[in-house]
Amino acid sequence: MSYAIAVRALCEFTAKAGDLDLRFTPAPTAQEGITGHQAVTARRASGYQAEISLSGQYQNLLVRGRADGYDPDNNRLEEIKTYRGDLARMPANHRALHWAQLKVYGHMLCQQRQLKQLELALVYYDINRQKETLLTETHSAASLQQYFETLCGRFTAWADQELQHQLQRNQQLQQLGFPYPHFRPGQRNLAEAVYKAASTCRHLLAQAPTGLGKTVATLFPLLKAMPVQQLDKLFFLTAKTPGRRLALDSLSLLQQGMAGGSLRTLELVARDKACEHPDKACHGDACPLAQGFYDRLPAARAAAVGLQLQDQANLRGIALAHQVCPYYLSQEMARWSDVVVGDYNYFFDTSALLHGLAQAQQWQVGVLVDEAHNLVDRARKMYSATLDQAAFRLARKQAPKVLRKTLDRLHRSWKTLTDAQQTPYQAHPTLPDTLLHPLQQAISAITDHLVEQPLGLDPTLQQFYFDALHFTHLAEVYDLHSQFDSTLSGTHSRQANSILCLRNILPAPFLQPRFASTRSTTLFSATLSPWHYYADTLGLPPDTGWINVDSPFQASQLQVRLVNDISTRYPHRQASLTPICNLVAQQYHRHPGNYLAFFSSFDYLQQVSHAFQSCHPLIPTWQQARRMDESERQGFLAHFVPGGQGIGFAVLGGAFAEGIDLAGDRLIGAFVATLGLPQFNPVNEQIMQRMGTLFGTGYEYAYLYPGLQKVVQAAGRVIRTQQDQGYVYLIDDRYCRPEIQALLPTWWDLQLVSATQVQTCSVRALQNEGQLPTEQGGR
Repeated sequence: MSYAIAVRALCEFTAKAGDLDLRFTPAPTAQEGITGHQAVTARRASGYQAEISLSGQYQNLLVRGRADGYDPDNNRLEEIKTYRGDLARMPANHRALHWAQLKVYGHMLCQQRQLKQLELALVYYDINRQKETLLTETHSAASLQQYFETLCGRFTAWADQELQHQLQRNQQLQQLGFPYPHFRPGQRNLAEAVYKAASTCRHLLAQAPTGLGKTVATLFPLLKAMPVQQLDKLFFLTAKTPGRRLALDSLSLLQQGMAGGSLRTLELVARDKACEHPDKACHGDACPLAQGFYDRLPAARAAAVGLQLQDQANLRGIALAHQVCPYYLSQEMARWSDVVVGDYNYFFDTSALLHGLAQAQQWQVGVLVDEAHNLVDRARKMYSATLDQAAFRLARKQAPKVLRKTLDRLHRSWKTLTDAQQTPYQAHPTLPDTLLHPLQQAISAITDHLVEQPLGLDPTLQQFYFDALHFTHLAEVYDLHSQFDSTLSGTHSRQANSILCLRNILPAPFLQPRFASTRSTTLFSATLSPWHYYADTLGLPPDTGWINVDSPFQASQLQVRLVNDISTRYPHRQASLTPICNLVAQQYHRHPGNYLAFFSSFDYLQQVSHAFQSCHPLIPTWQQARRMDESERQGFLAHFVPGGQGIGFAVLGGAFAEGIDLAGDRLIGAFVATLGLPQFNPVNEQIMQRMGTLFGTGYEYAYLYPGLQKVVQAAGRVIRTQQDQGYVYLIDDRYCRPEIQALLPTWWDLQLVSATQVQTCSVRALQNEGQLPTEQGGR
């Protein structure tokens, strides 16, 4: 059995040395690199051979790659690298890595064509000046073979270790058993659907109730499928930190069922949470953990690979013991782990690490997307870009004189666009070339300046530069999936400011290639209804499977009451305060315990909370505040102790409306005083219009489905185990509408409640008698 590795990966592993240096340099884009390669090869003679596939074997190691070009007349093998600026400023360890790659290709070409010697040429192509610089060396086939075998020798022990690890891992996964004596009701159905999707190379949308145990029920079958389907990696992607922690706990539990524990699990965390020296720049001249990083990396990597659980704490300990950066050690370990747990952005963002590695290494991957209802909004943000005119004005003031002329031109074009805007918000039918052209000129000018002055820019100008790059990148692929709009943001120095936004509305076109690159992706959540909404907005293929797992809970466990005589619409909120307060207090006095009360906004929350404390001062209450940090969120949740009593006031769709687990009597009920519909504003109206154009269901896709999803998530906090009992009040007369009730979980036994007359009756009975109230009105 051979271990296959790409030439670049072999050289990076064995020949990369020196500092970690992440100082920004305006390197050519991927497209510019392709264009540069084409420009160089076009200059060569007619017999020149480009893109030569090569491979070489050393013991059980198979090395393969594609050399840039070979000139048979001069017996010269070329490695082409594009760059900007002064070639002398290229770091020495970059140049050494380029030579290493070229020498490996040289050996494989000599072997393939029986050459006795070969001229090697590093061709550095300046894409601005369109000028080549050649660095040449002549080597004998014997010396190239010796170099190749030296590098392979350094990697062979690691390759043997990895092959042995994969063999042991697969053997243990084949014997892996479910970590509990029995599946919960519904868990087996979910697990079987995930395994079948992986076995048939299909994707799956899985709706399963909160409290079912979805995390372990999805991880277990995909781990079982790894050896059978020859999956290289499993990616578990989460929207929030609690989901990541739950996945790590479930994987640790599953590890206990593996005799040798041969499963490496890696946790990826954000750079700002892993950085040891946030006050220092990421290069060897500033940060001690960047200095000599690649010299110390092999020992740190060898230590880390011995850990079954490479979570943030464990990996930090390894990194600091070897004096390397914890964040970039975790990036390296993504190559050598079996399961990677991280945020959505590591696979779905524009420059996602895991997707890039999977493509470069040609991995077969299985992906699990936790709480997948969040992916629509998260992806929209990933593929949107904004430019703030006030920030640009500040950056323009700080710019060096050489950039002033270009930035002044952009300033005038932007001011003309802003001055022409007559309303606070304006959606534009097309992208304005009168702005894009000077914006691209400004980017080019800043890029050229950075080439000549590599020490960098003022931070405000640098941030504008990055924002502008992202904006123009998305402008290149602008289509019906996005909207260009501008919002006036008040005045600055007696001048109006606008915020320009390339706003993604439909993430499907961007996500489709990501799904296509996986062997199988399962997206699961308690709220994925209706399934066609998520299939359409996320871009899932037509053969995607769908499963709606029956709830493990009984309707008798949860009393769901629809309040039919309170309106929470904005014009009626003042009138709703007293009835809501009385309803909450009456329920609390009948069944004292811990409750959560959810509202559509902080303003509404504060109005009800203030009224409640005035009317019922003896009932303990606590509130969610704006922009709570982690410790404040923990303080809010600390009130929910077993046997506790009180009301927690929170915002629907916020930190406490999903992803928290308050089992038993830590939480016995919830009040949801809203239908959850997104705010009525010009942006959401544009989303509604575009969804109507694309799918014919604008209101449902922009307002109704996202709103009801938040309601069901919040209600799902109440029943977490098969022993729990609880209450949910859905407060708004629109819950009496049949089309609204059709979007609520089918296992709920819905009861109508009057806030003024505390009595209940079955919804189904009223439907049979034709007594369900109906109402015409707005959103």
